[in-house]
Amino acid sequence: MPPSSTVRPRTTVFAPRLAALIDDHLGRDVFRLEPDTIGVAGFEVADRILAARRATETERPTFKPLHGHSISRGEASGVTRTIGNDVREALAKPAPKDVDLSGSWPLTGHLFLRDLILGQDPYRLRLLMSRNLELTPKLTWSVIAVGAALPGWPRPGERLTGLAGRASGATGYQERRYAMGMYRRAAAPVCFTVSTLVANALWLGSPFDDSTPNRHIIYEALRLLPPSWNILRNASPEYPVIDDRIGERDDVLLLPLLSHRDPALWDAPDSFRPERWKDLDPDTAPGYLPFGHSSERCWGRHMVMPLAELLLDLIRGSGLVVDPDQRVGKVPLLGLLGVDDVRLTHGA
Repeated sequence: MPPSSTVRPRTTVFAPRLAALIDDHLGRDVFRLEPDTIGVAGFEVADRILAARRATETERPTFKPLHGHSISRGEASGVTRTIGNDVREALAKPAPKDVDLSGSWPLTGHLFLRDLILGQDPYRLRLLMSRNLELTPKLTWSVIAVGAALPGWPRPGERLTGLAGRASGATGYQERRYAMGMYRRAAAPVCFTVSTLVANALWLGSPFDDSTPNRHIIYEALRLLPPSWNILRNASPEYPVIDDRIGERDDVLLLPLLSHRDPALWDAPDSFRPERWKDLDPDTAPGYLPFGHSSERCWGRHMVMPLAELLLDLIRGSGLVVDPDQRVGKVPLLGLLGVDDVRLTHGA
């Protein structure tokens, strides 16, 4: 099987605003994006900005205030540990056999992960994993409102995941709404991110050389199509001190999408080369921020990697291939960066 770095049959088409971002600003360190927003792609400036202070509650991607209620770092940490334990329990079970992962990705992978991790939970909670709820926040909260109002709320002691067990202690409508919101906040990003990441890897590099480790494939997919492609920091007095091109009222948008492709940092930056990670450390590679900065790593990274490796193991052992007739993959402008429809089929 040829190495993945020689497979170039597919074209990735970015949404116009993403394409313009790459075309106009690749290789630049600091630049103005909007009258009140500065873009940062230079790794030295980005490092100093991210080290200057911790993210505020409104800047955190997952644990922003919920229903006007602040989520403390202690609560966020506890919820993350709970879903992390649920993931470990799911991974400790024998790998599923005869599972059919053909179809449209990332949706197929998302549904598989939902059932793998949360399959024992009540329908009203698993429904919160639907990708359709990403269409509008109003739809999400409508589903939550109905679920919180229905009778038969899960009770402590039932056969539940740890995450559902936390929700089962809620009493009253408002507590149930909050519990369902936290359930989605904790579990949905895991399923969304992992399935998107694996879909990106398949699109960018499959078929993979048999000797290439899954982890190297994942690191390289995270480089070229980082699901978390930007990091927002609201205006703060620390930032003009770091770089005088940043005004005191400027928000800062840090852009791993650009630093991950910077020709000053990467050999053949547009090529999918998982073999580059034989000699690179993802925790120290300059400009590489798929899980955030060293001062504040994403709490979910230890769930994302093993789940993504499991999916790649299942796919690589199944004979599934990206549909040979699919030549174009579209990357829409969404909060989670990824190819929106990668079609996996059974090989000849």
